[in-house]
Amino acid sequence: MIRKLTRQQLICHINLPIFSIISEEADLLGRECYVVGGFVRDIFLDRPSKDIDCVTVGSGIELAERVAKRLGRGAHLSVFRNFGTAQVKYRGMEVEFVGARKESYSHDSRKPVVEDGTLEDDQNRRDLTINDMAICLNRDRFGELVDPYHGMDDLEAGLIRTPLDPDITFSDDPLRMLRAIRFACRFGFKIVPETFESIARNRERIKIISGERIIDELNKIQLCERPSVGWILLQRCGLLQIIFPELQALSGIETKEGRGHKDNFVHTVTVLDNVCRAEREAGREPNLWLHWAAVMHDLGKARAKAWDEKIGWTFHNHDYLGSRMILPIFRRMKLPLGAEQKYVEKLVLLHMRPINLADEGITDSAIRRVLFDAGDDIDDLMTLCEADITSKIAEKVRRFLDNFKIVRQKMVEIEEKDRIRNWQPPVDGIEIMQRYNLSPSREVGILKDSLKDAILDGLCANDRDEALAFLDAKWKEISNG
Repeated sequence: MIRKLTRQQLICHINLPIFSIISEEADLLGRECYVVGGFVRDIFLDRPSKDIDCVTVGSGIELAERVAKRLGRGAHLSVFRNFGTAQVKYRGMEVEFVGARKESYSHDSRKPVVEDGTLEDDQNRRDLTINDMAICLNRDRFGELVDPYHGMDDLEAGLIRTPLDPDITFSDDPLRMLRAIRFACRFGFKIVPETFESIARNRERIKIISGERIIDELNKIQLCERPSVGWILLQRCGLLQIIFPELQALSGIETKEGRGHKDNFVHTVTVLDNVCRAEREAGREPNLWLHWAAVMHDLGKARAKAWDEKIGWTFHNHDYLGSRMILPIFRRMKLPLGAEQKYVEKLVLLHMRPINLADEGITDSAIRRVLFDAGDDIDDLMTLCEADITSKIAEKVRRFLDNFKIVRQKMVEIEEKDRIRNWQPPVDGIEIMQRYNLSPSREVGILKDSLKDAILDGLCANDRDEALAFLDAKWKEISNG
């Protein structure tokens, strides 16, 4: 809900000790000073914000230094002289200080030539009208809203547009295209046609932006309430093909002999929204990497797609093919390698397993193997699998979800009985070598794998004495063979 506020009401929102100190120090320096950007926007959206941007006509660093000195021991000052900015952290708030500036760009770089400027110059260079409002902090104008591009009207109407010509705005700094899409997704706003058309025209300019900056925006889209909105906008304007072609490759429906498959891009973003909804309903914080697993879970379908004369379109082994795509995609897109990448890879590889259990019948052995392979990520895997049921046939959805409830209950029962989750063998490789006087060899591997399979298949209890008895019998079989 958008709130229209009078100057007096705005004063109430900025009536904080830190703003009073900023106001006094700016007046002592004889400089204009404003709080700008997201903090101002969020006042009207009635959203809490502790990140504050202040613009002053003059040196932002000098003002920050004076403010930090006034605040005393509880304040932490960081100065970034190369960028002409400074940050003051104080009691959970972060205040960024910058001098008002105007910028000019060369065609092949997003790094501008920066000059000192006025508030008007500073507002001209900003990305969107809703982020372009400023509230004066000087004593004689304290609480006065400066809104030259009618950002308040766009907030009320739920519109995303640029303050100036969007072709200039996006060509100068192409990251603003992703920010426009991100804010449309975050607030459920509509990008006005001329702005969206400009994004489509300037989409190739995104290639000059670093992967780190792009992935930062994509991560923020992923954490929105309905991230599908952002991904669909990226697809429609052509940016998706440039920054994530593997996801774009899922888009569209191919028909053969009158039989078509579903649009796997639409399916994918629906699964993502389903995961987000399941987290909210369970009262859980959003899991960014589970969201990435949802986006990537069917990437292998573009490579696996085949036509079978008898059964139509197939996507055999798309889970395996998709899991092999994760590492190179993480590298290219500057996503973190290591635990996060391995987590996504695991969920992509395993995402068909619980679905097959629900579809084909449930055996203890199959459940033990899923528990073993998923480990601590089993709950996330089940969330993804339940979100993956997107059929429009209500009876089919109900049947699968009912079966998943049975699978979950069986998992609880088997885990309590067999302790398979994060299972460690009751007899390890070193003890096997000592017991049978073996050096590292193929035989040791056979014994270890046989024991694991026997426990997972329920042929041997997850117990040391039974495991040793099983190994003795297996070693006799091997040595006599």
